[in-house]
Amino acid sequence: MAPVIGGKVKKYMTAKIKYTDEPLGKVKVISDFLPPPEELALKDETVKITIALSKTSVDFFKKEAKKYNTQYQKMIRRLLDEYTAHQL
Repeated sequence: MAPVIGGKVKKYMTAKIKYTDEPLGKVKVISDFLPPPEELALKDETVKITIALSKTSVDFFKKEAKKYNTQYQKMIRRLLDEYTAHQL
């Protein structure tokens, strides 16, 4: 019969954490930089276009997108959005 998975580590998973009342040292408060949830829920308005790109560029974005488990079109769109934001 096969051993029960997790049987050996059960004692570690049920151990109580012992907290101490030690000083934290120098603490730095970081301002909130995250966007509010309502900004995360909204999608930007998009316009569909047809564009011809070099094979080299498309291959690059496809390879990078695969590494980060995302869509290559989304990466290109974000790149263009960043460029535009810096030009405005």
